[in-house]
Amino acid sequence: MNKKWFKAAGIRAIKTVCQTAVALIPAGVMLTEVSWLTVAGTAVLAGIVSLLTSVAGLPEVETDGTA
Repeated sequence: MNKKWFKAAGIRAIKTVCQTAVALIPAGVMLTEVSWLTVAGTAVLAGIVSLLTSVAGLPEVETDGTA
C-alpha cells in the first residue's frame, strides 16, 4: 500500500459514507424525525467496510509491482 492507494481508498470510503447517509434518509420523512445517530453510525461503518474491502485491490490504482 502506497500513497496513491491511500488516496484512492480514502476517496472511495468518503463517497461510500455519503451515499450511505443519503440512502438512510427517506425522501418522505421530516428531517426532525431522522435518527441522525443511526445515520452517522451506519455511514461510518460503511466507510470502514469500504476501506477494508479496498485492501483486496483498487482498480483505480495500477499495480506496478512496488505496492
